[in-house]
Parts: sequence; structure tokens; C-alpha cells
Amino acid sequence: MKPRLIVTRRWPAPVEAILAERFDTTLNASDTPLSPAAMTSAFAHFDAILATVSDRLPVAVFPKNTARTRIIANFGVGFSHIDVAAARDRDIVVTNTPGVLTDCTADLALSLLLAVARRTGEGERQLRAGEWRGWSPTHMAGAKVSGKTLGIVGMGRIGKATARRAHFGFGMKIVFFNRSPVDDDETRAMAAVQMPTLEDVLATSDFVSLHCPGGAGNRHLINARSLRSMKSDAFLINTARGDVVDQDALIGALERREIAGAGLDVFADEPAVPEALKRLENVVLLPHLGSATEETRVAMGMKVVENLTAFFEGRPVPDRVA
Repeated sequence: MKPRLIVTRRWPAPVEAILAERFDTTLNASDTPLSPAAMTSAFAHFDAILATVSDRLPVAVFPKNTARTRIIANFGVGFSHIDVAAARDRDIVVTNTPGVLTDCTADLALSLLLAVARRTGEGERQLRAGEWRGWSPTHMAGAKVSGKTLGIVGMGRIGKATARRAHFGFGMKIVFFNRSPVDDDETRAMAAVQMPTLEDVLATSDFVSLHCPGGAGNRHLINARSLRSMKSDAFLINTARGDVVDQDALIGALERREIAGAGLDVFADEPAVPEALKRLENVVLLPHLGSATEETRVAMGMKVVENLTAFFEGRPVPDRVA
């Protein structure tokens, strides 16, 4: 019999077609997120759960006893929404989809950086509202990007890709913080400087771009104290995970103009976004679009197919994280 699996959200049609062909697949045609009770039930009735970042899998949704589920195949590189210790305790494999979303997420980080620095969101809102009165020398002057210093927090695949675009595309100087040493051809080609502390990067940078994992280890890595380390004319960009930033502290810093602005693609309690953030003009807000291109989302789905196929054929799973 084909392994039985459940897809928790709508996925790109080509991926759903392959899943339906290879497996006994239950799709989510309504694209409604599963409730905690439905997620718990899935562990009892399916061999595999195909989860996304919009799902929450804390220990409370895992069954207390033996589960039918043998693998959680995550659609995305980040997996802080899954209690991997709970999965490991129940001999459930967890996989992710690294590599294929690197370029598009880095592209979006630069999009946010440019948008908040050059005030393009403000400008478009003003124009659409019919409030533009024509060109003038002082109208909506923003911050120059070329030649400035970009600080990267988390110099992994996406951090490097963002730094590469900034350095070679905009002549930006690159400094970074990473908990382990990074010294390779890529960083040397950019003359990227690893700094000893996060505070050093924050104090040095004109733009700070976050690319570290979410989860307990990095929860509120950017907090009121670290925001005070940033320059008053600096910008914060987050395409990593919402819990990396203390959202209330960031709102306060933006309201008081302690930093110049922020570009955010992720939030602490998605899809909820605080009204206080929406009211601010010095922040650009996007609805978690980091990997949202047709090519990338299909590639992510195909990574899941590869992991599932390897697992159920008894081969080593390429992207196992637990």
C-alpha cells in the first residue's frame, strides 16, 4: 500500500499532482490551517505530515503514546515551529528544504532594504492617495544605500547571498556576526569582516539584516538593549523569523525614532501584525514573501518529495534535521 500522507496547506499544483500520484495523499483544498486537535488527529491517521511554517507543532499536539506518523516533511528551511525534541522522542523524522529558497529570500531582503531606505512604500501610498504635489528638492528624501555598511546576523546560505548582492551590486562594506567562525572563499571575496559580538555589528552598521534561525536559542536576540546599540540613522531588516525580534521593543524604537526604520517580512504571531506597526511610516511590511516565487515554491515542494521518497524507500534522507 502507498504511504498515507496529509498536506496541511495548499501547495503548488505541480507538486500536489506528484504527491497524489506517488502517495495516498490528502490535500487541503480549502487552504485552512489545521487546528491543534486536527494536527493531533493527523498523527494517528497518517504516515507523514507535510507541514509549513504556518503550522504550530509544539509538544502538546504530539500524541502521548505511539504515533502512526513516521516523518514530518517541512515545506521550508526553518523548523522552529516544530518541537523537534518531541518528534525525536517518538522516533519521528523531521526534514526541511534548504538551498532552493536562498536566492529569492536574499532578493527580498535587498528589496526591503531598498524600499525602507528610499521610502518607496511611503511614496507609493502618497501617490495613490492623490497627495503628491509634484517634484521638489526636499520631497521624501531617503537614505543612500550604495557604499554603506551592511551588517549580517547569521552568515549562512541566505546571509551570504544577501551580502554578496549588497557588496557586488551596491558596493556595500560587509560586517557580520555568527556564533561559529566563518572564513571561506565567499566571505574573503567580499572582504567581509566577522566581528566578535552582535553589539559590534549593530554599532557599526548602517543596515542590519537578520538571517539566523528562529526558536528558543535566538528568541528576542534583537531586543531593547540591542536596538539601543544601533545607530540612530540605521535600518533593521528581518527575513528570518519573527521571534528573533522583540516586536514591542522594535515598535518603541521606531516610534521614538531611535533607529531610522525597518523592513519586515516576518512577525512574532503570524498572520497577526500589531496595529502599532501598521501605523508607522518608517517601516515596510510584507506578508512573509521571502520564498514566494513560483519557481522557488515548486522547488521547495520537490525537495519534500525527494525526502519522502528516500524515507519510504529506506534510503538516507537528504535533508533530515531530526
